[in-house]
Amino acid sequence: MAKNKKMDILYEDKELLVINKPTGLLTIATEKEKWNTLYHQAREYVKKQNPKNKIFIVHRLDKDTSGIVLFAKNEKLKKELQMKWNEVAFKREYIAIVEGNVKKNKDTLKSYLVENKTYQVHSSKKGELAITHYETLANSNAYSLLKIRIDTGKKNQIRVQLSEIGHPIVGDKKYGCTKNPMGRMGLHASLLGVKIKNKEYRFYAKVPVEFKRMFEREIEDYESFTVLNVKK
Repeated sequence: MAKNKKMDILYEDKELLVINKPTGLLTIATEKEKWNTLYHQAREYVKKQNPKNKIFIVHRLDKDTSGIVLFAKNEKLKKELQMKWNEVAFKREYIAIVEGNVKKNKDTLKSYLVENKTYQVHSSKKGELAITHYETLANSNAYSLLKIRIDTGKKNQIRVQLSEIGHPIVGDKKYGCTKNPMGRMGLHASLLGVKIKNKEYRFYAKVPVEFKRMFEREIEDYESFTVLNVKK
């Protein structure tokens, strides 16, 4: 597996490219920003290997969320993954630091989310169901460290639902946080498990150092990936 100076490549083979995206970088282009994106970096990387190579985005992370992003190297695989993403991506975990002391050790958040004209997501009876599970790993006087697992991948899902229970993610001004002790948003996509053909992949992105500095408790890291053959 090759390493790229600009990208933290977690895994690469003939069909997949998996990258640990830094905070502050768009996954794909917007009207305001066309080139400074993870997609553009990944595209340039594969084209250096062969000018005929292509790359396809399968899913995305918010600009200020760090962690695992998976790309397909052919359009057929990209379409197959996107069509059944909630089934294919059997495990999606995040590490979050939120404002306040979360009292429940574990809980499941369910709400119906919709996006308004100003791109703000909020709960609405007419929205789409979003399901988020969280577990409290540690508390301090002002912050809580959470491990999060999602069943659905709605826009801003984790950010909205944690804000609505009174614990916005640190650094997330959009959804009501007033504190930013790390100089970045406290959300990191740490684990992605996907089933592709007859294999099960688990990709891991190490928890950012600044997260660990916020708590005395050691946050467990894993190897960057595992691949298992799935019995038919």
